[in-house]
Amino acid sequence: MPSATEERFTVDVRPLDGATVLTLTGELDHDTAEPLRAALEAARAHGERRLLVDLSALQFCDSTGLNVLLRNRLVSRESGGSLELIGLHRPVARMFHTTGADGLFPLHPDVDAALANQQRV
Repeated sequence: MPSATEERFTVDVRPLDGATVLTLTGELDHDTAEPLRAALEAARAHGERRLLVDLSALQFCDSTGLNVLLRNRLVSRESGGSLELIGLHRPVARMFHTTGADGLFPLHPDVDAALANQQRV
């Protein structure tokens, strides 16, 4: 039986065309951020340099979730990789815009557009 945290937030990880796509679903906050941290760390440990984080099914993200993404953006860049965001939409986009974080990540409307754009930032 899934825990309340698992019901509120999931991370689906799949390798796809030279990148790893992490699809986030539900509510990313202080209580649910650990699965995302672990998934990002595992992807990097397997040598993946391009991480695509699909936010299109994310309903909520607090400062903890934003900090996990920002920290992993820096770690990825330090190792010559990238962390890119897909499907940033309201209400999640509002926090990214308000904090200026939307200007720090490469943004793509969907997975296909991200894969078509091989630019690494």
